[in-house]
Amino acid sequence: MHVGKRIGSAAAVLGLTAVGMVAATGTAAAASYNGGCGSGYSVIDSKDVGDGNTFLTYNSSTGYNCVVTVSDTPGKPMHLRAALRIHRTDTVWKAAELDEGTYNYYAGPVYLYASHSCIDFGGSANSSYFQVDYGVHCG
Repeated sequence: MHVGKRIGSAAAVLGLTAVGMVAATGTAAAASYNGGCGSGYSVIDSKDVGDGNTFLTYNSSTGYNCVVTVSDTPGKPMHLRAALRIHRTDTVWKAAELDEGTYNYYAGPVYLYASHSCIDFGGSANSSYFQVDYGVHCG
């Protein structure tokens, strides 16, 4: 579901407080997890992906993983990408495995049930460089 994050969305303006917070680290800003996957999800991994961070979360009650990429500058339109899939060796991502576009706050959530599998997850924020961790969090 893409509620509250596309450019021009009234929900995005109203949901600014709930959508995300920015934490300063030294002189650089780093996005913090915004709860975009919903209740019951805890962050198990993250990566700096340019002008934002990609967060991998897990819900132990459902067995689902979820990924969101959160902008370092909420409210500023930028190209964001969030991706999640069962581990493969190819570099082609199917449409259901990623969310990308110009967003004000975050890309995603992308959900996956990956019991007894390794996953690939990654993202990008205002960058053409797509950063991915392959074959991780096997379980």
